Amino acid sequence: MTAMRVELERFDAAPALPASAAQQAGEEARLACFDQGYAAGWDDALAAQDADLARLREELGRAIADLGFGYREAHRHVLLALRPLLVDMVGKVLPAIARAALAEIVLELVMPVAEAAAGRPVELAAHPAAVPVIEPVLAAQQALPVAIRPDPSLTPGQVLLRADESEQKLDLDGVIAAIGAAVTSFFEAAAEAGRGRGAAEAGPARDAAGAAPARGAAATDMARGAA
Repeated sequence: MTAMRVELERFDAAPALPASAAQQAGEEARLACFDQGYAAGWDDALAAQDADLARLREELGRAIADLGFGYREAHRHVLLALRPLLVDMVGKVLPAIARAALAEIVLELVMPVAEAAAGRPVELAAHPAAVPVIEPVLAAQQALPVAIRPDPSLTPGQVLLRADESEQKLDLDGVIAAIGAAVTSFFEAAAEAGRGRGAAEAGPARDAAGAAPARGAAATDMARGAA
């Protein structure tokens, strides 16, 4: 009778891995932990950088807006301070200068016309109030054949000179009125431009401050993708 050999399942512990394999597995685990920690630190650094950039952009936008506002305010105050002075000059100083210089200006206008007339009569029409101012100056030039005629239709700063078929008009009052209109137009245009610049500069400053967080987030995404 032949004896039968029965193979029973063995429950002995599995053979231990070689020392080199165990060391390699531990090294891989440490590297994985390092990579995770590095990635987390990188993300935190990017988030902090984005927050700083957003804050700096917001502060820069406010500073630009404040600077523009301060310049506009200073410019506006200077114009407001100059406006009464210029208005008084146009309304009071220039007319006084024109009245004082009217006779000499008329003399300079009359002399070449009288010389060209070659002795033919020259007629000068002026406002009645201006005649006593002009007459003595022309009378001092005895060689000038000029007849002065009062004309109430003219203003005190207007003079009409006729010789033969030609006619010349001196209009100092019109010049002063044109200067006054130019001064008024300048201040109105400056005020309108100041209001327009204020609205235009305030908009981009607000847009730059509001767009900063979005740009920071986009930069973060790009950096993370590169990592």
